[in-house]
Amino acid sequence: MGRPLHLACLTTACSLAAAMAIAAGEIRVMTSGAFAAAHLELSPRFEQATQEKVVTVATSTGVGAESISNRLRRGEVADVVVLPDAALDQLIKDRLVVAGSKVALARSSIGMAVRRGAPKPDIGSVEALKDALLRAKSVAYSASVSGDYLSTELFPRLGIAAQMRPKSQRIERERVGDVVARGEAEIGFQQISELLPIAGIDYVGPLPGEVQRVTVVSAGVGVTAKNADGARQLIRFFASPEAAARFTSLGLEPLATVTPCTSELLSVRLRACNARRTRDDDSGHVIAFESLPIPSHHNSPSARRVSPWRAAACGRIPASQPQNFPCVLSSLQRRVISLSNSVERGRAV
Repeated sequence: MGRPLHLACLTTACSLAAAMAIAAGEIRVMTSGAFAAAHLELSPRFEQATQEKVVTVATSTGVGAESISNRLRRGEVADVVVLPDAALDQLIKDRLVVAGSKVALARSSIGMAVRRGAPKPDIGSVEALKDALLRAKSVAYSASVSGDYLSTELFPRLGIAAQMRPKSQRIERERVGDVVARGEAEIGFQQISELLPIAGIDYVGPLPGEVQRVTVVSAGVGVTAKNADGARQLIRFFASPEAAARFTSLGLEPLATVTPCTSELLSVRLRACNARRTRDDDSGHVIAFESLPIPSHHNSPSARRVSPWRAAACGRIPASQPQNFPCVLSSLQRRVISLSNSVERGRAV
């Protein structure tokens, strides 16, 4: 078996750093608020791996003359543009983002927050949400996708548009969470990923599934880009398994960066990572990864009982349900970065 790095780059588990070959430079990023926290956390990792400098020039969609779309129309340089899918499609249509460069990154949902220490209303059902809205003395929502949905679709659908109008605030130039934290609104709604970083608020939860509006966040290369190669590398990193592993804690849901482990695909990935597939049988695929350190969340007594030469982390994947057990391997870092919680770890064979 050859060195794993070259083979691993053929799998979706490959880390972008192995393929880096561009000259160090500057990558200017404009992102909507939904992806801002992810961008700010992940970009330093990209910089360390590539020696590129990532410059943040927008962390919200913006309004009026300062909106991302209008800034691009004025010819402002943006190498990477991250926006809700529909908005990015419009920029591609307007020839402000390069056609064919769009990559879907994550799903973003709407959540609710209250001021730190305030009672948390029950919004676990549509009726409970309606009751909470009617009881609230004041409500704040964003001037972008989530706010448009609440004011033009959700409130009318619940039959409370007239009651909500006089006590609602449409927030244009700051995060809704900041308004709630100052006590200027009793409850606030925005993308979950925009609420979680705000100090001074308590996150209540997402809208009920029946009335939730999920937005796909996508990235593309701006037509004014000065570093298009670097932009594409950064977008690939944002769409990588390494980045996706952080999305959930940041209030986002990963998109297609995790590929189901079928027997055949798993075999390829294990070979690429210099690992050993120890047994296949009719009841399941028992796997063991060689030469990999045990991540802290796998460091259970059952995992430690596995023979040291054989594996650092083991899992048993039922053959009847391979689609339910996404498996992501980072060959460059030579460690398991994600295994479904349903995987039975530490099974010696």
